[in-house]
Amino acid sequence: MEIWVDADACPAVIKDILFRVADRVQLNVTLVANQLIRVPGSRFIRALQVPSGADAADAEIVARVQPGDIVVTGDIPLAALVLDKGGMPLNPRGEWYTKDTIAQQLTMRAFMDELRSSGVDTGGPGAFSQADRQRFANALDRELAKRAPKP
Repeated sequence: MEIWVDADACPAVIKDILFRVADRVQLNVTLVANQLIRVPGSRFIRALQVPSGADAADAEIVARVQPGDIVVTGDIPLAALVLDKGGMPLNPRGEWYTKDTIAQQLTMRAFMDELRSSGVDTGGPGAFSQADRQRFANALDRELAKRAPKP
């Protein structure tokens, strides 16, 4: 299992959590972005820079993800593609995307895009909070604990 990160829009505090997890459980974490991302020196953490362009990082993640891999992303269409490949998408606010919920999330995203394109101010997500950070850490820890080798 590996963790892939859609790193262009991932909050720094989430990256920090992932860096600590990578070393603690000796799990490969790869940050994928179309810009240079600095990562700490660790044999478990790497950055992969892809060419600029719409969805280049998403395409790279989808090409590399394997069943059971975790993908950290707030991008709902990417999450749907990851689910199709057997991956487990987790958004930075600690919510797992699932086969049961992804269709509704895609529909809501399209509806909100339509509202915005017609000039309606839809606001957007609230500020990233300490509670969001904690929910993410807890969700990731619970999943990793399920996969830990039993003594």
